[in-house]
Amino acid sequence: MLKIKSNPQLIEKLYWEDGLSISKIARRLNLNSSSVLKRMRKYGINRRTLTESSYIAYRDKPKFKIKESLTHNDEKLKIAGVMLYWAEGNKTNDVVDFANSDPVMIQIFLEFLRRICGISDERLRVFLYAYSSQNIEILKEYWSKLLAIPEKQFTKPYIRKDNKNFRNRKMLYGLIHLRYNDKRLFETILGWIDELKNTVL
Repeated sequence: MLKIKSNPQLIEKLYWEDGLSISKIARRLNLNSSSVLKRMRKYGINRRTLTESSYIAYRDKPKFKIKESLTHNDEKLKIAGVMLYWAEGNKTNDVVDFANSDPVMIQIFLEFLRRICGISDERLRVFLYAYSSQNIEILKEYWSKLLAIPEKQFTKPYIRKDNKNFRNRKMLYGLIHLRYNDKRLFETILGWIDELKNTVL
């Protein structure tokens, strides 16, 4: 069995699949960078092109800027946003995804993303869930105006066939998923949830 430091499959995976730099691979394997390069040459592992390296550097760059100095109202907004995500947010797919049908809850969470997390609005995506008897275009227009998010940032909606057993519980404005694809922000919010747990429990 190959030692972990000499395993070409592991080095290739870390470099190409995980997108780690040579210095990060060296730290992961407790080697120096020249040793990693030597092994890559020995095993015929190709280096990334300049374009590929630039893409990975951009991909890994955070697409948000956390507000550092918080006012009293900012602190309350942060707690509200973290609590909302704890209750209604995705916890598994490395994407910030908050789902709700309550317009006020959606507005509060979006304000948390904008004011506390410092997101880039153009990276926001909205996924609408509605019933076939509802006017999808009117719903999109409603959410777009309420949240100040252009309709071009709405993904293809999910339209559910009406069921008479659910008509009295139908969501007036549908349900939306407010999504922001940034793994680091996702992990940051989950970290805040853990901090909150440790504070109150």
